[in-house]
Amino acid sequence: MEAIPRLVASDIDGTLLRDDRTLSPHTAEVLARISARGTPVVLVTGRPIRWLRLVYDQLAEPLPAVCANGAVVYDPVGDEVLRADPLAPELLAEVARRLRAEVPGVSLAVEIIDGRQMRHDAHYPMRWDADETAIRAVRHPEELHSLPAVKLLARADAERDPDRFTQVIAEALAGLAEATHSSRSGLVEISAAGVTKAAGLAWYCHRLGIGADEVLAFGDMPNDVPLLTWAGRAVAVANAHPAVLAIADEVTSANSVDGVAAYLEKVFGVD
Repeated sequence: MEAIPRLVASDIDGTLLRDDRTLSPHTAEVLARISARGTPVVLVTGRPIRWLRLVYDQLAEPLPAVCANGAVVYDPVGDEVLRADPLAPELLAEVARRLRAEVPGVSLAVEIIDGRQMRHDAHYPMRWDADETAIRAVRHPEELHSLPAVKLLARADAERDPDRFTQVIAEALAGLAEATHSSRSGLVEISAAGVTKAAGLAWYCHRLGIGADEVLAFGDMPNDVPLLTWAGRAVAVANAHPAVLAIADEVTSANSVDGVAAYLEKVFGVD
């Protein structure tokens, strides 16, 4: 029989949340019971800090989070950034130069102030209403690399195959930065070299004295591959990307039917 994990780590979108971005009451209750037993539950996401409120409002208590694909480790109880590993302005400038040369017409955006604010090219296609304080367009492209950024976003036309687009960008930035994606459209997420969900969670686990082999992790998209490869037990939801299904130790049911909760109930005996 496998040992009970000492820490549970889960991606959010497409894994823990249902397709309408809601967290089922059942999943929230299972997470609360596991936390109450003393097992840390950590959210590991590509999303920025400012977006976590959507999830925290659906939980009994806010959970610690590894955000921006590993670049930010966040304690919601004290609203404190425990660790940040951003792209420096000089590096951002070089990355932006390479991207604009490699992909004519590419639209860029940056997550700044530890992911509490976002700045974007004027022609960057927004998927939500802009908040002039937190999210706004820059007047000059150079403003995008005036401050450190925990993540750079590169978007092309929606018809771009996300896997192929990510490969093109990864090749253009080889040795300079990490490129991955968690979207089914033409959106690539770029972090500083060595910054992944695995690296961010490894740092947090080290603080707790927990080893990789003691971690149970869930995910669904390519940006979860480093996390799932690192964790002692890797579980994909049934709706996961083929790259995730290929490396997972096990597959649970889809996010739309509480696949994470179902697996956790089996492992921890909570029902």
